[in-house]
Amino acid sequence: MSEVNIDPILDYLPCVTPDAWLERAPQELEIVLLDHAANEMKAAQSAMTLMSKNPTKVDLLNKMSRLAREELVHFENVLKILKRRGIEYRALKASRYAAHLAKHIRREQRENLVDTLIVGSIIEARSCERFAALAPRVDRELAKFYLSLLKSEARHFRDYLTLAERYSDEDISGRVDHFLALEQETIVSPDPLFRFHSGVPVGDRVAPEEAAV
Repeated sequence: MSEVNIDPILDYLPCVTPDAWLERAPQELEIVLLDHAANEMKAAQSAMTLMSKNPTKVDLLNKMSRLAREELVHFENVLKILKRRGIEYRALKASRYAAHLAKHIRREQRENLVDTLIVGSIIEARSCERFAALAPRVDRELAKFYLSLLKSEARHFRDYLTLAERYSDEDISGRVDHFLALEQETIVSPDPLFRFHSGVPVGDRVAPEEAAV
């Protein structure tokens, strides 16, 4: 078992992953792995975008640089797992999850930064929660891999939140609660597209090739 205490993440998130998603995931491991790889790459890209938009915020640059490197290593690790399992890496249609949160990010520069950081913290927290919940339900290789990710993902969640607090002119608790409520909507509501961050699965299992873009 992992030595990482994820209680702070469970306290942060408004809900845990529904049983229906966890029951479906072992049947959809190809999709889970493909989407996981894409998410790691997107996380690195998001961190680098934050760096490019905020070149004078040295603490942000340091944290996001480290985060981007770690996410790219995770991406490479998922690619290796896919190769060992004979799964060709390819793009899948993205879930509604991140887009639903992003729609509510404010546009003004400072507010945009704070909201983007809050959303980043929530996504990292949910990833951590799902890795921990998935580990007992998958094979030994994947369980070991998912548990190995908990330490960095838990730190990423806290880094994003700390930066959001630092760069806000006001208490961020209201914005955090706002985005957590939106996140809960996507997690507990029916979702026809099964992905790593998707909601409650509906419909029959879909072949991976049918789920592609």
